[in-house]
Amino acid sequence: KIIQYEFLVMTVTYTSRVSTSSVLSNFLGLLVRWRGSIYKLIWLDLIVFFGLYCLLAITYRLLVNEEGKRFFEAIMSYCEKNGSLIPLSFVLGFFVRIVMNRWWDQYTTIPWPDGIAILISTSIHGSDDRARVMRRTILRYVCLCQVIVFTMISPRVKRRFPTYTQIIEAGFLLENEKKIIEAMDQAFPSYPKHWMPIVWAASIVMRARRENKIRDDYAVKTIIDELNQLRGNCGFLLYYDWISVPLVYTQVVTVATYSFFLFSVLGQQWNESHSDEDGTRIRRWFPILTVLQFFFYMGWLKVAETLINPFGEDDDDFELNWIIDRNLTVSYCIVDEMHQEHPELVKDQYWEEVFPNEIPYAQPKMRQNPPAASTAYMESQSKLQKRHESAMSTLSTRSRNNFRQNFLGRPSATGSYSDSIQMEDGPSRVTFSENQFDLPHDEANSSHKPSQSTIDFNDLIEQRRRERRERIRHRFLDMQSTHLRHDTSGAPYTITVLRPPSDETLSESQEAGDRAQQDPSGSKEPPPNKTEKQD
Repeated sequence: KIIQYEFLVMTVTYTSRVSTSSVLSNFLGLLVRWRGSIYKLIWLDLIVFFGLYCLLAITYRLLVNEEGKRFFEAIMSYCEKNGSLIPLSFVLGFFVRIVMNRWWDQYTTIPWPDGIAILISTSIHGSDDRARVMRRTILRYVCLCQVIVFTMISPRVKRRFPTYTQIIEAGFLLENEKKIIEAMDQAFPSYPKHWMPIVWAASIVMRARRENKIRDDYAVKTIIDELNQLRGNCGFLLYYDWISVPLVYTQVVTVATYSFFLFSVLGQQWNESHSDEDGTRIRRWFPILTVLQFFFYMGWLKVAETLINPFGEDDDDFELNWIIDRNLTVSYCIVDEMHQEHPELVKDQYWEEVFPNEIPYAQPKMRQNPPAASTAYMESQSKLQKRHESAMSTLSTRSRNNFRQNFLGRPSATGSYSDSIQMEDGPSRVTFSENQFDLPHDEANSSHKPSQSTIDFNDLIEQRRRERRERIRHRFLDMQSTHLRHDTSGAPYTITVLRPPSDETLSESQEAGDRAQQDPSGSKEPPPNKTEKQD
C-alpha cells in the first residue's frame, strides 16, 4: 500500500530519508533517484549541448584548413573572454527565488474544509434528517467550490471532470443544481461561477438559524466568516492562474541562459595554438567543467520552469485529485459520522496525582533535560557585587602598598619616614600618631624601628567631620534666632520654621473633641481665645 501511495501522489517526498544526519551525507543517497530528479529534467538538453560541442570540435580539428582554424580560434577567444558579461548567476538566482516563494504561497492558499466542518458540526444541532441534510449539504457545497476552481487551473483535474456530468457522477453536484449553474453560465458567460455554491451554503446557514438549529448569532457570524475566507482562497488560486510571473522576466532569463551556453560551446573549445600552461589541453579530451557548468545552470532554469505552475503534471506538482477526494471524505465524516460523538469520559491515569511528575519513555535513554534559558548561566546581582567588592579590596590594598613605596619612600638611616616628608614651619592642623601604617612582615622583623611621628589620616577625617557639623549647627541656630533676613540686594525676606505642636495645644484639641461628642444638638461653643504665639 505504501508503494502504491508513492506512485499515486505526484509530489516527491524524501523527508523520511533525511530525518537524521549521518557521517555519510544522506543527500548522496538521493542522487540515485530518477523520479523528480534533475537528470530527468535536463538529460535531453545535456545531450544536445554535448553533441553540439563535439560537432564543433570535430569541425575545428579535422574539417577546416589553416585559415579557417585561425578564424575559428578568433571566435573562440572572443567568446571565452566576453562570455562572463552575461550576468547569468544574478538573473537566474533572482528569478528562481521569486518562483520558489510563489510556489509555496500557492500551496498555502489551497483551502481545506476541516475548520468549517468542525464549526458546522458543533453549531447546527439535532440528529434528525433535517439537521443532518443541512450539515452534509453545506460541506458538499464547500467541496463543490473547490472542484470548480481546480478544474479551471489544473489540467489533470479538468481531464477527470471535463463536464458537469462527471461532477454529478462523483457526488458533488445534483441535477437541479447543474441546471441553475448552466442557466447562470448562459446569462453571464464571461465570469466564473465558483462562488455560487458558497452563496447556497450561506443561505442554508441562515435557514438553520431561523429554524433554531443554530442557537446564537455569533455562531452564524463565525460560519459565514469561514465560508468567506474559503471563497477568498479559491479566488486567490484563480488569481495565481491568471497573473503569472511577468513574461518579460521569463524571456530575459531564458535568453540569458541559452545565449550563455551558446558562447560557452564556442569559447570552451580546445585551442591548439595555446600552450599547456593554463591547463587548456585538458579540454582536448573531455570538457568536464563545461559540462558541470551546464548541468548546474540549466538545472536551475528547469527548477524554475517546473515550479512556476504547481498545478500541472510534473513530478513535484500538487496532487489536487487526492485533495478533492480527501476533503469530501473528511467533511462527511466530521459533520455526520462524528457529529456530537466522543469517547466515554473517564478519569485519566494522573487523576490522583493531578499532574505527572515523570512521563515514561519507551527507551529511558531518550529522556533529556529541559532546555536551558539564554540567561541561565548569568551570575546574580549578589555574586556580581561580591566580585566587585573583592576586586575593589584588592585594588585598595595595591594602592596602599604603592603609596607606601612611592609617596613615603624608603626609611632613612634612623628608621623614620620623616626624612621623606617636607613639613612647613608654623602651626599645622595635621596630627600624628604612632604605627599608623604597618610595615611589611619582612621589614617588621628587620633592625629598623618604625617612626614615632606618622600622619594619622583617620583623625584628620574626623576633624573635618566635626568642623562640618559645627557649621551646620551654627547655620540652624541662625535660622531660629530671627525670621527676617535680608538678601544681598537689601530686600527683606521671611523664613518660616515649622515645629510640631506642643502638649498644651494637643490637650486643648482633645477637650474640644470630647465636648462636640457630648453635645448632640450640634450647638457649638466658640473656642477659647488662644494666645498667639510667634515662633
